[in-house]
Amino acid sequence: MSYPTGSNQYNGKGYTTSGSALHPSPVPPTISYHAPVRRELLDIGIFKDTILPSLQLHAPLAIVAYGVGRATNSVEAKDWLWPIAPVLNGWWSAIGRKVYQRGLTSSQAFGTLSRPERLLLTGVTLWGGRLFYRIASRSIKRRRQGKGTDDPRYEIEKLEEGYWNKALLTLFLPEALIQTIISLPVTAPFHHQGAVLTGYHPALQALAVGLFCAGFTLEVLADTQLEKFKDSARDSTSVCKEGVWSLVRHPNYLGDALVHLSFPLLLYGSDMLAPVEVLGGIANYLFLRYVGGDKQTERHQARRYSESSPEKFADFQRRKETHNSFWPKADVLTNQWLWVVVGAGVAGAVVEQVFQYIF
Repeated sequence: MSYPTGSNQYNGKGYTTSGSALHPSPVPPTISYHAPVRRELLDIGIFKDTILPSLQLHAPLAIVAYGVGRATNSVEAKDWLWPIAPVLNGWWSAIGRKVYQRGLTSSQAFGTLSRPERLLLTGVTLWGGRLFYRIASRSIKRRRQGKGTDDPRYEIEKLEEGYWNKALLTLFLPEALIQTIISLPVTAPFHHQGAVLTGYHPALQALAVGLFCAGFTLEVLADTQLEKFKDSARDSTSVCKEGVWSLVRHPNYLGDALVHLSFPLLLYGSDMLAPVEVLGGIANYLFLRYVGGDKQTERHQARRYSESSPEKFADFQRRKETHNSFWPKADVLTNQWLWVVVGAGVAGAVVEQVFQYIF
């Protein structure tokens, strides 16, 4: 990839590939310069450059969340932190460090970001802001209705003797480490040292934006439709199978996974991807599947439904036999909600590309 120089028919908005003429491009390759900050003799290796800076933010936040949770007997405090910590980390890595350590203004720091970096920052902010609102509003609603001060999933766990004495080391800090890894695609690029060449691969970048928009839409629809279902009389005898819940058993977690997979894909389509940043999407997927996502949720559902509603428990068991937990089966190709989500992804990618051409 080489730089367009001088004036040409594309007004400098083009890119060249090896052995070819200048192609029109809404966003030419640019150099984003990341000045080395506080580089010391021992600051070497991936851990020092990428993981440690994030862990230094996530760990203290987890300790604060633990203190609040213990004082209020609410494990849910860590869930409030889950979406907001990566947002804070992303903004600190992209903007805050430059303001604090290099003396730039906020607008100057934002002006140093390349288009892919701005997309990353926008994406993680939208994801985290929406999820934080969802968790906070759900918690507040539950408290107002007198249904408890903590997420029901954690009530059984708290009955264990000495639970809070070990929760910091067994739950809060481990999740801080997981958050650190998950956040790598939206934090590590801002810690790269020296000049960073950002390329322009329109198909891959459009795919990344589309994947994000599809995942984000899936999350929004899943939470909205589930909330509506829970307010209906059907909630007492059956599980939600309407809308995007007809695709898989946990469309909200699938949407979250798609959002996080879009970040390393965007970096790859911008020639900015470091191998360590791939771990973010993988760690998020593994966490949702096997730790704090559908596995934990269904364990709680099975226990609660079997005790309170045999009819709903039977419906829950039947649904496990007919629908996958996370990835849709082939028969969803005829499901209109699949194409609603795909359409949202396509529309988002088109709008973003048009925006780049105009501005």
